[in-house]
Amino acid sequence: MASKSKKRKRFEKVAGKRVQFILDKLELLGNCANSSNYEYSEDDVKKMFSAIRSRTRQVEALFQDELSKKDNSKFKF
Repeated sequence: MASKSKKRKRFEKVAGKRVQFILDKLELLGNCANSSNYEYSEDDVKKMFSAIRSRTRQVEALFQDELSKKDNSKFKF
């Protein structure tokens, strides 16, 4: 089995930490759902999660664009 490249190791380290950071922040956002402490409307919730989904799609598209650059199945002469 080939050893992992430096770029791969760096990706795993950095991306792993960043994903965990985002997951932790989402958990904190979830704390705002406690209606004993916060007041919010259905519209507020829709706006928040629409923004989160939109940004998630944008970032996923960045990864997909990079992966498609590496796709060797495209026609070439």
